[in-house]
Amino acid sequence: MARKKLSKREKSEYEQKLLELARVTRVVKGGRRFRFRAVLIIGNRNGKVGVGVAKGVDVSEAVRKAFNNGKKNLVQIKRHNNTIACPTKAKFGSAQVMLKPAKSGRGIVAGGAVRSVVELAGIRDVVSKSMGSANKLSVARATVKALENVKLLSGREK
Repeated sequence: MARKKLSKREKSEYEQKLLELARVTRVVKGGRRFRFRAVLIIGNRNGKVGVGVAKGVDVSEAVRKAFNNGKKNLVQIKRHNNTIACPTKAKFGSAQVMLKPAKSGRGIVAGGAVRSVVELAGIRDVVSKSMGSANKLSVARATVKALENVKLLSGREK
């Protein structure tokens, strides 16, 4: 009789990508206290994507907390033949992101944070432009906001 081996951690349905890992400092009476801030993009490559941010005493704790935070902030994206239905713009803070649909086979024409969010959302063909701030967290949140706008716009057309 073969025994089934139980794993402590079950495999999550979401993929994750570490966007940024920063060591942040708090100055107190005795000196400096260091913590880590993790910015994580999670998605299932099938229309769901989220951005999570968290701090922790060590890197693994920060990543775990950011993953849980990202799960809470998941949004459902409306896709149309591996691209988005219509052009859209969104702004978060001073970061502005513009997304346009692309023909099949064009690929993801995007850089940095926009590419990470779009890949994990499951979009294969899109053209984007990031303007204003280069802050990865702000750009990622603006991208998620733009993808949410696509859902609203395409719903109005039908």
